[in-house]
Amino acid sequence: MTARAEDREVRAEDAFDVAAVDGWLRGATGDGAGPGAAAEPLPPGLPQVRQFAGGASNLTYLLRYADRDLILRRPPAGTKASSAHDMAREHRIQAALKPVFPYVPQVLALCTDEAVLGADFYVMERVRGVIPRTSMPPEVGTDPALMRALGERFVDLLVELHAVDPMAAGLGGLGRGAGYVERQVEGWAQRYTRAKTWNVPSFAGVIAWLRERRPDDVRICLIHNDFRLDNIVLDAADPLTVRGVLDWELATLGDPLMDLGSSLAYWIEPGDGRGAQQFRRQPSNLPGMPTRREIVERYCAATGLSPGDWPFYEVFGMFRLAGIAQQIYYRYHHRQTSNPAFRRFWLAAHVLERRCRKAIKAAG
Repeated sequence: MTARAEDREVRAEDAFDVAAVDGWLRGATGDGAGPGAAAEPLPPGLPQVRQFAGGASNLTYLLRYADRDLILRRPPAGTKASSAHDMAREHRIQAALKPVFPYVPQVLALCTDEAVLGADFYVMERVRGVIPRTSMPPEVGTDPALMRALGERFVDLLVELHAVDPMAAGLGGLGRGAGYVERQVEGWAQRYTRAKTWNVPSFAGVIAWLRERRPDDVRICLIHNDFRLDNIVLDAADPLTVRGVLDWELATLGDPLMDLGSSLAYWIEPGDGRGAQQFRRQPSNLPGMPTRREIVERYCAATGLSPGDWPFYEVFGMFRLAGIAQQIYYRYHHRQTSNPAFRRFWLAAHVLERRCRKAIKAAG
């Protein structure tokens, strides 16, 4: 992460007791507790705290000490420890993956004492580099040949992750195994229905189509479940060198094509229309970037998997994204958060429902 426009002052509703966190962190890392914790002592004094604007689920902060930057991750206030907010789980995944997938950030310590901050949280080392967000960082530029190579590196990185042996990493018990596709369809149908507000579509036709077309699992592997360009840290001097992959909160054992479909729901192309462009979070629309079809072809060529049922994974990915956006908007709608960034998230459900219906019609 970089300290450009991405970090800002901490929002009032997201503030915490900095002295309490600093005191806990010094105790947790001072005796070498936790993976990598003994690397070096913390500088004296309280850190300057900034909040990262990106992300709409767990909260991410920069702890800036005199000569060392750390990252703190915590759930939003008032949320419970589900798979999307379970800090102990997210910490454990990264600690286990680091030796076999080097792009994972180095975690330092986990706090499960809610008296410190009001919720579980963990601290990790900051990954230095640049992140492709809505616009490509100026350090990277937009040369079409580089954009093509970067898009291909994105695909190859996902292939590399899906090749990790979960048992060798100590993550064999991370998920529930076989039946992943069915559980995801039914789970997201329930989550969307619970989070539905009066101003969004029901997705009833999309849900019925997904149930009818649901394939069996192609295989079970380690999946990221939020794999996007804006979760990847690039080397500023050599953008094809990946420094880190962030946001492991949803990682599990599941179907790799479901992971790819969820990833490509975010991959907005130039011809996707104004509504889709409005919610674009990564610079996938730049000249030179591969299309979704090209990404699927490259991924399947590298893994040997067949893209025959691809319309299902494409539609599921967009429906799942609508569910994620609607869960976030539900909190805003019911005044559980006042973050103005979430005010128009209900429109995302309409955009994605139209995209789902278009893909279903094209599938025949």
